[in-house]
Amino acid sequence: MNVKILIAEDDPDLRDLLQDDLEDAGYNVAVAIDGRAALAFLEKENELLDLLITDVRMPGVTGDRILSVMREKRSEAPVIVITAFGSVEQAVEMVKAGAFQYLTKPFDSDELLKTVEKALVESAPYREQSRLRRESPSTPARIVGASRPMQELFKLIRRSARGISTVLVTGESGTGKELVARSIHDMSGRPGGFVPVNCAAIPADLIESELFGHTGQAFTGAKQSRAGLFESADGGTLFLDEIGELPLPLQPKLLRVLQEGTVRRVGADKEKPIDLRIIAATNRDLEKEVSEGRFREDLYWRLNVIHLHIPPLRERPFDIPLLVEHFLSKLALRNDAPIVTVTPETLAILTAYSWPGNARELENAIERAVALAEGSTINPEDLPERVRTGGQTTAILARAKSERLTLRDLEREYIIETMRITKGNKSRAAEILGFDRRTLHRKLDEYRAEDPNFDL
Repeated sequence: MNVKILIAEDDPDLRDLLQDDLEDAGYNVAVAIDGRAALAFLEKENELLDLLITDVRMPGVTGDRILSVMREKRSEAPVIVITAFGSVEQAVEMVKAGAFQYLTKPFDSDELLKTVEKALVESAPYREQSRLRRESPSTPARIVGASRPMQELFKLIRRSARGISTVLVTGESGTGKELVARSIHDMSGRPGGFVPVNCAAIPADLIESELFGHTGQAFTGAKQSRAGLFESADGGTLFLDEIGELPLPLQPKLLRVLQEGTVRRVGADKEKPIDLRIIAATNRDLEKEVSEGRFREDLYWRLNVIHLHIPPLRERPFDIPLLVEHFLSKLALRNDAPIVTVTPETLAILTAYSWPGNARELENAIERAVALAEGSTINPEDLPERVRTGGQTTAILARAKSERLTLRDLEREYIIETMRITKGNKSRAAEILGFDRRTLHRKLDEYRAEDPNFDL
């Protein structure tokens, strides 16, 4: 069990007893003989701490001071307070200030372990978010993600931002293609602006004049000359979203802009030089579009100098807690309200769902849940029904059908997925599965016996 617990207690007998109980339960335990030693530990290893157990009254530095320092360091580790009967009032004040719970001396081992387990379960999503933030250096400011696929994407964003080559961004709808394009522009240092255009949103008979501009006599109704979006983006970046929707007759004209660095307004005789970078995006398979004659091959290769693919959300579930936190903060700021929290059960459901609409669908579900939540916490019943019932169970059943899994295989898949969702918490996993802990332990031991490389 890779959980780090710090005990801050000046009574050596109680300190040793707590350490023995927790280590027997499988926890990794560090001890501090007083408040000063606890602060020294936090100074060095605050980011590695998963839970603190501290006495209220200790010589020099008291428990409330330690709690205050942890909050200053933005630690997500829960704090359990140990108090004698005479200092219960002070312990209650610490709970109000952010401690998880207090235990009044004397207490037994079972009460301690139950409180520790509950604190770790309820804080797991927030400690995971904190870990992902620490492991996500140099993330583009506009994009939320810390998973390995996103880290690889961030590297490519930073490297591609240095040059002027065209970039093709691909990904399913809702994955954030415009955010990637904006990040490239922001990091490029180009003096001009970022000009986005959705090729699918402009009528086919207007898109040429919108992109290239027109003279005053170019067509009926054109009373004066007007610059197009290419000229508006001069010195900056033009983002052509849904490039696969660009009409075939216009594609050679875009190719010429890319090749020559010049643009000619509709109705004009002369071309005008421009300095801009083009980033295009699509959720279509452009190679298929080329093979079927709907997209020019030469334009495809001109656009696809640097290819960035955004993985769908179902392939990076570890990003979901970060995105949930981001959307909740965004809603709180927009509504000028406190940040709403989610229960561990709710976060497990959100993480298990496949999100066919990607981050856009997740944001919609979070906004709905915040609007429907009674109080400051989102519970499973606040989520859309499709999210509550359409998680990994559906994916596992689909695999069972395609791979002809046996009932025992199916059970094994479901148990492993539940253990992953609960971050290895056997009590919570057993509760979800409807087993007692002894049955779950036995099944996991069977899997390890069958496969020496079995690992959760």
